[in-house]
This record gives sequence, structure tokens and C-alpha cells, in this order.
Amino acid sequence: MSNFEIPFVDLRKQNNPLLNEMLSEIKKVFQASAFSSGKFVEEFEIEFAKYTGAKYCVCVNSGTSAIHLMVIAAGIKAGDEVIIPANTFIATVWGVIYQGATPVFVDCDSQTYQIDWSHIEEKITEKTKAIIGVHLYGQPFNREKVKNIANKNQILLLEDAAQAHGALYNNKKLGIDAFLTGYSFYPGKNLGAPGEGGAIVLNDKKMYKVLKSLRNHGSYKKYYHDKIGFNYRMGGLEGASLIVKLKYLETWNQKRINIANRYINEIDNPLINLQHQPDTSQSVFHLFVVSTSNREKLENHLRDNGIQFGKHYPVPCHLQKSLNHFGYKKGDFPVTEYLANSIISLPIYPELIDSHITHIINTINSFNL
Repeated sequence: MSNFEIPFVDLRKQNNPLLNEMLSEIKKVFQASAFSSGKFVEEFEIEFAKYTGAKYCVCVNSGTSAIHLMVIAAGIKAGDEVIIPANTFIATVWGVIYQGATPVFVDCDSQTYQIDWSHIEEKITEKTKAIIGVHLYGQPFNREKVKNIANKNQILLLEDAAQAHGALYNNKKLGIDAFLTGYSFYPGKNLGAPGEGGAIVLNDKKMYKVLKSLRNHGSYKKYYHDKIGFNYRMGGLEGASLIVKLKYLETWNQKRINIANRYINEIDNPLINLQHQPDTSQSVFHLFVVSTSNREKLENHLRDNGIQFGKHYPVPCHLQKSLNHFGYKKGDFPVTEYLANSIISLPIYPELIDSHITHIINTINSFNL
């Protein structure tokens, strides 16, 4: 075992230097007793909308809740169908399931690992109401192609940007010109809260009011509940902390990009495949994934060299036990299934030091079968 012990992620290295700054804001939350929604969440909503370029932001208690409310706001009901990439985290699917609608999976592209837009139209039926595109690993999917398909077939495009805070598509941040875009502030995200959190950014004022009502028990006015709603409010402590951390997001993202560029330029092992980065997008590299034909051997090689890693996602959505009743089986989505069995996520976070990056690269390049 190497003397190195490089963690897959180390939140302490990011949060500890900001602790006094965040505690100062948290103290204000206590002084105002603004623990549930309140002015600190509202301030963050204004700042995050400004950051993404969208007109409005509605904060909620998780990225999963954001997807759920997006699905409701889009008018999706029981019996409807929603097209989703098979290669995504299960949270993308839950909002559809919660509404009694049917997820219809599409395989991913073998180069970008994003939704394969060329297979979307064959999945569209008279029951199809929307596509949920996922900006997976921090890299935007091909919005132009998918949006054109959605428009042509008169269905909606919803966007899951839970892993892509600050990513660019055609030099624009995600959400600036979208219908509904959902984000997660889970602690390990590029912009992470000290707890759970999520948001929806959008540009339609009427929809903005609907979403604010849905997250707060279906209420436009206190104690008057005009529709069935949910207790999906973000806490004031999370809002205050995110106000502080948002100021550093661009710097952190650039550091991720710099590390990723080193990986891309310096990993030259023919046994290792890298995710293709299209010219139309700038990933913020929430994850840096590589694939190989013998993952178990690569795992052991990394362990032997003191490098922690992740596996995203070893069981694809269509093969999850909870979704068995939809009738999917092994072999339905070969690219997704290949990635589920071959992908390893390397450490990538802003505080990763140069010597550790070099050690990771040298370890990957020394891997052999």
C-alpha cells in the first residue's frame, strides 16, 4: 500500500476555511429566527437566479424535490410518459414515478455518456409529455438537438442540472433560456449546502408563483391551500451558507476544469477511455469518469496506490429492483450497461493538490492488464 491516501472528495478542505464566514451568516439566521424559508433563502434565490441568468429561482429542500415539482408544474399526470436517459442517478426518475407517470428510458451516447438524442424520437408516443435531459457529471447534454426534437413533437424539455452548477452550453449558463431547470445542493455537489437543498430556475412569472405555492403546502396565502402541495421548503441555515459559498463557485469550478485538463492531456494509457468533451459545452466536472474493460483490476490498482474512487452508477436505472414492474431487462441499453460495469470516477475537487494529481495520473498510466 502506498503512503498516499488521496480521498475521493474532502469537504472539510472546502468548508473549514469558510467556517467563520458561514457562522457569521448562520448567526444572523438565529437572530432573525428565519429557519424555514425566510429572508436568507430569498436572498440566495435572487443571487442564484442572477448567477444562472434566469429571471426566477425557487429553492426547495433537495434536488429530488426540485425534479418532482418540475414534473408537476409541467402538467405531467398518471398515465403520461416521460423520456429519461438510462444513464443517470435515480433521483431523475423519482419525480416521474411520484406522479404516477411512466419513465421511458433512452440509451446514452458511447462518447459523451449523455442522452443519445438519435434514439429519442423512436420512444415518443401519444402519451409522451416531456423529456428530462440530464447534464450528467457536470457536462451539458446536446440541448440543441434535444430541444429541436421536443419542439417538433410538441412536448416539453425539462433539465436536470443537479451536477452542473455553472456549466456552459454554447457559452451560456444552464437555465438562462430553459423552461425549467433543477439543481441540487447536496453537500458533495460543486455548490453544496451543509445539509440538503435544491432549486428550480425559470423565466415564467406565472410558473414561478405556482412553484412557490407547491413547495409550501399548495398555499399562496397563509392557511389557504388552493392545491395539493408539499413541505419542500429550504431551511434558512442552508440558504445563508449557500449565499457565502456561491461567491466562490466560479473559482472552484475553474480549479476543477484545470484538474480535468491535466487528466485529459496527461492520461495516455490506451486501456483507459475518457469521456468526450464536445466543443459546444464547458463541463464543470462534478465528476471525472474513466472507463476500462477490467474495472475490478483498476480498482485494486488504485487502492494499492492509496487513491480512493467512486463508481457512478453500478446499477443503471432500468435494472433497479424498484423499477422492475416497467419490464426492462439486461441488454435493453447496452451503452449504459457497459458504463455501469466499467466506469470509475477519479478524485476531482478544487482543493486537490498538484502532487496528488500527478500521482493519480501516473497511477492511471501505469495500469495494465
